[in-house]
Amino acid sequence: MDDQDKIAKDFQEAVNMAPAELEKWLETDESRSVGWTKEGEGESVGHHSGRRIVAIKRKQKAELDEDDYAHMRKVVGYVHRHMAQRPDSEIKDSRWRYSLMNWGHDPLK
Repeated sequence: MDDQDKIAKDFQEAVNMAPAELEKWLETDESRSVGWTKEGEGESVGHHSGRRIVAIKRKQKAELDEDDYAHMRKVVGYVHRHMAQRPDSEIKDSRWRYSLMNWGHDPLK
């Protein structure tokens, strides 16, 4: 398995939301309420990432470029790090879950 195949496999495992499901989530106030926003920008990093994930998931493998693979690697790293920080409290309506969902991963699935 080459590097791109490994990245794609890890990405598919980390992103457990379908493109339409993720798009619907990104339209919610809850989605927009979490995440870090770069100075001067109106959208959080995670929200922007979610839109990029939808686009990547809708591409055929042959259409993926180096930037797509780099973003896929970033998504896998974020999901793995964030999952390790799971709170002890109820997560259903938590900012922790909402942030993960912006990155395409619903921990309740």
